[in-house]
Amino acid sequence: MRFRRRRSGSSGLTSLIVALALAGGAGFVLKPSGRSLEGRAQVTDGDTIRIGETRIRLKGIDAPEMEQRCSRAGRSYACGETSRRVLIDLVAGETVRCRATGRDRYQRILARCTVNGRDIGARMVEDGWAVSYGRDYDPEESRARSRSAGLWEGDFERPQDWRRENM
Repeated sequence: MRFRRRRSGSSGLTSLIVALALAGGAGFVLKPSGRSLEGRAQVTDGDTIRIGETRIRLKGIDAPEMEQRCSRAGRSYACGETSRRVLIDLVAGETVRCRATGRDRYQRILARCTVNGRDIGARMVEDGWAVSYGRDYDPEESRARSRSAGLWEGDFERPQDWRRENM
C-alpha cells in the first residue's frame, strides 16, 4: 500500500494518525476527516489521555501536576492525583471522541474531546479540577470559583505557576 503526502500545508498530524491506525496497535477508530479519534481512553493526568498509543492533551485546560499539592480546610492533599481520578471517572468505560487541533510542545495531540456528547475539558473546569488555559473555558472557571468547586474549595497554585517553580 502506498501513501502520498499531500502538500496542503497541513502538519504531519494526519499522516501520523493514519500510520498509527494502519499499524493496528493504535486502539482507536480514525474518522474520515483524518483529524478525529475515538476509542476507550486511559488517563495519564488531569488533562492528558491516551487512546491506544496516541497521547492527547485536552485543549484549553490545565490541571494540577501529579506531584502538586493543594490545601483544603488547612490540610494538604494530592490535588494532581485527585484531578486525575476525576478524569478517570469521566471516561471510564465510555467511548471518547476527540477532534485534533494540532500538537503541543511535547508532541502530544491537542484536541477537544467528548464523552456522550459532553465536552470533557468543560466538565473538568466546571467541576473545579482544572483551570481554563488560554481563556477557552473562562465561563466554566467562573462558575466553579463562585461555587467553591474542586480546587476552588481551598487554596491552590495555578498549574502553570507551580510548574514554573517546581519543574
